Amino acid sequence: MNKTFMATNQTVQHGWYIVDATGLTLGRLATQVASLLRGKGKPTYTPNVNCGDNVIVINASKIKLTGNKWSDKLYRHHSEYTGGLRTLRAEEVMAKTPTRMVEQAIFGMLPHTKLGDQMRKQLYVYADADYAQKAQKPVEFKVEA
Repeated sequence: MNKTFMATNQTVQHGWYIVDATGLTLGRLATQVASLLRGKGKPTYTPNVNCGDNVIVINASKIKLTGNKWSDKLYRHHSEYTGGLRTLRAEEVMAKTPTRMVEQAIFGMLPHTKLGDQMRKQLYVYADADYAQKAQKPVEFKVEA
């Protein structure tokens, strides 16, 4: 009799992938990277275990947004004090911290739980083509546009 396989933290193998974000649309990039982080493409996927891989996103400053999103898309942050709402347009966020837009788009697609916190730690976003995880020999992942 065949038993259903359930992955555990001891049996999961975490691979390394690198994604070049040059010229990619933010949302399409984020959905596929979030799927890699969750491990949804693996046959051993188990929803309550961190089955995902480590993902390095390079050239985050070269993403593209469609339509008028550079001027219309707003990023909001509140300091929890009265009148503490801070609002920045997408072009201002890109000029200030180029990796923030990619990180927030991907983080919003991951679970907002302790498991999601583990997945977030497996994401590395860099504004340019230089990255620190060269020793892990990441495999290039092509994002379908």
